[in-house]
Amino acid sequence: MAELNKKELEEKIIQTLKTCYDPEIPVDIFELGLIYEIAIDDDANVKLKMTLTSPACPVAGTLPPEVEAKVKGVQGVNDAKVQIVWSPPWDKDMMSEVAKVELGFM
Repeated sequence: MAELNKKELEEKIIQTLKTCYDPEIPVDIFELGLIYEIAIDDDANVKLKMTLTSPACPVAGTLPPEVEAKVKGVQGVNDAKVQIVWSPPWDKDMMSEVAKVELGFM
């Protein structure tokens, strides 16, 4: 897969991630900074590294499978896997400016 195609596919994936929300926070998971890495191989398989706002997050069992299913549904994606990581731990400084404004931190 060419780098240009990977970049286009990554943009589609990001737009899809922006449709996923932590139900307790009215900001999408991408703007919250929960997505640490989007890796796309030459066969259009996607590996996402993401975290949650805390290990005790009530959607720990449902949000990662939702993210995986939505990314698998992106046109051009062959397969998708989500890996939950805890390092570095998430904090509010990882949020985008859009999220900080939305949540009243700016």
